[in-house]
Amino acid sequence: MEYTVQVATHEHRHLADSICLEMEESAKARGTGIAKRSPDYIKAKMLEGKAIIALDSAGEFVGFCYIETWEHGKFVANSGLIVKPEWRKFGVAKAVKAKAFELSRSKFPDAKIIGITTSLAVMKINSDLGYEPTTFSELPVDDAFWKGCKSCVNYDVLTRTDRKHCLCTGMMYDPAVKEKKPEEKWNFLKDSKVLERLKSIKEKMFLKMEGRMKERKIKRELV
Repeated sequence: MEYTVQVATHEHRHLADSICLEMEESAKARGTGIAKRSPDYIKAKMLEGKAIIALDSAGEFVGFCYIETWEHGKFVANSGLIVKPEWRKFGVAKAVKAKAFELSRSKFPDAKIIGITTSLAVMKINSDLGYEPTTFSELPVDDAFWKGCKSCVNYDVLTRTDRKHCLCTGMMYDPAVKEKKPEEKWNFLKDSKVLERLKSIKEKMFLKMEGRMKERKIKRELV
């Protein structure tokens, strides 16, 4: 199956509706949040030259991603990564992500490129690009950044912990660090099992926390 990956332009605006629909369906299937965006927002990203699109031989979209900036360009996020279900397992996500990373480095060479995800597959792609795990305290403090998490089923976990913990793993590519230590790279394959176990521990911990909160609420209502 052949496809091409490129920076989206005004010529792709007619695909915005189908892209938004696929984002919504993908979020439902995952059970986690992809920030909900309108077709107008996607079109604006295309016109700004801040979106990457993968197209099949008929010119239909098969994958997409866009760039967002935070805190006056200090942080850049490659957001809304989606691939149509029938095109998965063909390397589309990796190709789109790599192109978005390249575009981010070109437009914002000094920015820290960030992301949060529960997907080990996305972590693997990010690690190949040079991202490393980071704490949530190193991510933007801008409320607009965290607003994108509101559609996620785990959003209450994030708010209960004052944005310090969640089921997601924060990741970052810091160009300043890479310039100082270009030879060092996070060994994802070595740590993937640890991360998977950590996610499982987090899930159990937050479920217990939720259970305790419900018990306390019931007790208060009975008093």
